[in-house]
Amino acid sequence: FGLGVPVILRNSEETESSTRVLKKPMRQVKNPFGLEIPHPSAASVTKGITLTPDCLEDCILTCYWGCSVQKLHEALQKHVYCFRIKTPQALEDALYSEYLYRQQYFIKKNDKEEKYCQLPEDAQVVDFGPVPRSRYPLIALLTLADEEDREIYDIVSMVAVIHIPDESYRLSCRILYQYLLLAQGQYHDLKQLFMSANSTAPSLSDTSPGEASTDRSLLEKVGLAEDESELHEENSKDCVVCQNGTVNWVLLPCRHTCLCDGCIKYFQQCPMCRQFVQESFPLCSKKEQDEDESTHI
Repeated sequence: FGLGVPVILRNSEETESSTRVLKKPMRQVKNPFGLEIPHPSAASVTKGITLTPDCLEDCILTCYWGCSVQKLHEALQKHVYCFRIKTPQALEDALYSEYLYRQQYFIKKNDKEEKYCQLPEDAQVVDFGPVPRSRYPLIALLTLADEEDREIYDIVSMVAVIHIPDESYRLSCRILYQYLLLAQGQYHDLKQLFMSANSTAPSLSDTSPGEASTDRSLLEKVGLAEDESELHEENSKDCVVCQNGTVNWVLLPCRHTCLCDGCIKYFQQCPMCRQFVQESFPLCSKKEQDEDESTHI
């Protein structure tokens, strides 16, 4: 290497990253609310939408059609600074009735019955205008029906922003955002994890070829389309590095979940997207993993 050139000789076994990635502290919180769209391809503004709630306690599902975008985000800020949105009435007070139509359902504990939501015919709404829009097609609010339950759970309500295709914007039906509102006055945007093992995330392959190409072109316009090879990689099994260990670690801020307990210590950059890892957290502890494996055995 020549004289005067500093050279660091390292043992071939010494491959562990010298700079440890910060391990993000976790706090386990039970979320009593769940919401799914069982038939997204059949949903439209004129035909309506079917929703399937899945709640741990008796809840109230309130659907707001044509809710003002500005008023909704102002309502979320009011939850933080003014008053807690624990009931449908609290949200309506914060929205100042800036929505077109409201529907409400009582949801029994663990009831997974489909609920059909539709704008009335006399509303005469076929679309919500060109993008960017001033109104969301549908907002679904889940709140706890029993006042005593609101004292038990940290999460007291969930707001889901749902896109429904119409004459102006035909992107397929999906949940755009889910906000979990806490009793202490915070709210969190529920983010999807990009799982590398047994991914159940919806992909363009779930739709017809025509819908997939349309969705892809619309997503590309806003920079949300993913490369098909990346989608294939994210559906592979086990750790993407050793192909042996169980995927357990979530990398932030990219949210790729692709490394096992043995490989996490060797990486400062995500092996999926090469973004630098600022923090990470495990999906389950070593004890939970051992208990799960013994159960399967």
